[in-house]
Amino acid sequence: MLRGWLKTIALMIALLPWPAHALLTIEITGGSEAALPIAIVPFGTEGFAPPEDLSEIVSNDLASSGRFAPLEKRDLISQPHESEQVNFSDWRLLRSEGLLIGKVSSQDGENYQVQFQLFDVYKAEQLVGKRYQVPASGLRNLGHQIADIVYETLTGEKGVFSTRLAFVSEMKNADGSKRYALQVSDADGANPRTVLQSTQPILSPNWAPDGEQLTYVSFENGKAEVYVQQLSSGRRNSVASFEGLNTAPAWSPDGKKLALTLSKNGNPEIYVMELASGNLSRVTHNSQAIDTEAVWMPNGREILFTSDRGGRPQIYRVDASGGRAERVTFEGGYNASADISPDGRMMSMVHSVNGRFHIAVQDLQTGTVQVLTDTTGDESPSFAPNGRMILYATEQKGRGILAAVSVDGRIKQRLGESGSAVREPAWSPFRN
Repeated sequence: MLRGWLKTIALMIALLPWPAHALLTIEITGGSEAALPIAIVPFGTEGFAPPEDLSEIVSNDLASSGRFAPLEKRDLISQPHESEQVNFSDWRLLRSEGLLIGKVSSQDGENYQVQFQLFDVYKAEQLVGKRYQVPASGLRNLGHQIADIVYETLTGEKGVFSTRLAFVSEMKNADGSKRYALQVSDADGANPRTVLQSTQPILSPNWAPDGEQLTYVSFENGKAEVYVQQLSSGRRNSVASFEGLNTAPAWSPDGKKLALTLSKNGNPEIYVMELASGNLSRVTHNSQAIDTEAVWMPNGREILFTSDRGGRPQIYRVDASGGRAERVTFEGGYNASADISPDGRMMSMVHSVNGRFHIAVQDLQTGTVQVLTDTTGDESPSFAPNGRMILYATEQKGRGILAAVSVDGRIKQRLGESGSAVREPAWSPFRN
């Protein structure tokens, strides 16, 4: 588990056992007893059948949040596709508080017209209704968008179903050699695509605030280098290839800077790089400690990082322009790999309990710590952009997998994956 926070040290050692990847699938392993019942009627179709089942996508998305309990299809008393076909008194018998209906039509199988309506069953009124025209290739993403709209309409919070996940995977070739891949998928694990492949490790993916760029560490040239890559074009640049370590990059909230760990002056320290000019400023100064895993506070003025300057890994806070660092974590002998909630109130971290490593959250105002997971070997926590869930890497039967847990610990998900393992997850920001 030491590699979970000392990535700077791990980069100096041989190849790490990074995991392999196929299609991720979400399995709910714990949920909220207060999940809201909702009826999602299979969308009607006219003309060419759509290549995606939109109602199924919406239902799976809402169920995965743990906050909704979609009714089973066999329990639906009817399948209306228009508002005039809805008999609200019938739906009240099922104790469904929400009802979603829709219709998909196409004359050519290439472009589709989609409409949906969401109703409050007890008030017998429409809450939202929209129409879209999308190409066949855009139907799955539209399903996620509809789920986001339903989620926000009924909870008042933004949904994250249209966001994306980044993670690192390892695959074995027929000759036993390995290749590493940086991959991006939908938030539900669908549509995985490879951003970069290499015969050398790829580490620490981190999303830019615009959701269109990733920074990461690659060993492809025989040493650790920090890259920035544009996802749409694939264009990328090496931005840090100094002597020694170049690792643990993190975007500033305005997208103009990177915080990263460099050992170009002999000791791993936190630096800030202006991306436009490449100018560097050193933030930490402690020759007796390893300072790494920087993460920005939402205000853009402060940085949290992991350091063993007190003897064991703990999390510290420092002004982004440098200065005296103050310790943030005090409960437990090991706290590392911080991530900050979008509102800046909560910090997720890897926290040791009786020698086992779990995901925990700390209230940054009160200092209260809550352990969220019952898995072990947990690492790399990453907040969802609405602050509701935390994505992390863990182990199952000795194999690396991804999992997620709600910030109150009640909702748990396992992102299973056929035949291989994944680690180093990062949840994207909201997409424009």
